[in-house]
Amino acid sequence: MEGPGRKTEVVLLACGSFNPITNMHLRLFELAKDYLHETGKYKVIKGIISPVGDAYNKTGLVSANHRVTMAKLATKDSEWVEVDDWESSQSDWLETLKVLRYHHEKLLPPDPTNSLQNAMPVTKPGRKRKQEANRHDPIKKKNQNPDIKSVPQVKLLCGSDMLESFGIPNLWKSEDITEIVANHGIVCISRAGNSAQKFIYESDILWRHRNNIHLVEEWISNDISSTKIRRALRRGQSIRYLVPDVVRAYIEKHHLYSPESEDRNAGVVLAPLQKNASNTMN
Repeated sequence: MEGPGRKTEVVLLACGSFNPITNMHLRLFELAKDYLHETGKYKVIKGIISPVGDAYNKTGLVSANHRVTMAKLATKDSEWVEVDDWESSQSDWLETLKVLRYHHEKLLPPDPTNSLQNAMPVTKPGRKRKQEANRHDPIKKKNQNPDIKSVPQVKLLCGSDMLESFGIPNLWKSEDITEIVANHGIVCISRAGNSAQKFIYESDILWRHRNNIHLVEEWISNDISSTKIRRALRRGQSIRYLVPDVVRAYIEKHHLYSPESEDRNAGVVLAPLQKNASNTMN
């Protein structure tokens, strides 16, 4: 917090496949927002869904164009959650940390040095020099004012499965995990009785920065997952009420999920495993 009574502004960023986006994905944002607001310390100003690019190489991953479109359809009526296609449009797979950095940098104000120089009047020679110099004072005071709006924090929003994936060898770099939890923070939605707290305890990195990890318990049980949605579709079963209706209609129109689509990238090593394993060997 920046001062007495001031709430820290937060942008929630969710990275993942969204293959397809489900009602549970959208629910994560609402749960996180409620939790952060109830602490009295934070004000959530935006939610961002960032689908992973095709280069991630995950089995059954349909094209980013379809996944981004479905996510946009699912959020078109939301007043605060939006979809960003920067990550998905990259030709190479990007680490989640780089996506967090990108969105943080977008929130930074312009270089204050340049704006100050542009705002300062040109000093004229003669008796007016002292008077002109004094005109700089309001600018100086303005930039020292504690009420100046601070840059919002970008926190990673995820489920407990992503948090626990930190423990999978070569899936994440330890230095990336450290920067994510230390510089950004995590809001993790976990089911009641989940072992997320135990996983944090067993990880030295996460335990060191545990105060920057917000565990939100999901008391209203919801077991919807993209994997189960795709399984139902392959078997010709209904997915109504599991995904937004506009997403269901889009899937049916484009015949997106089938036994053939589930074989996509079969046998291909996941991009982070391939990249981090090769770095370890080198």
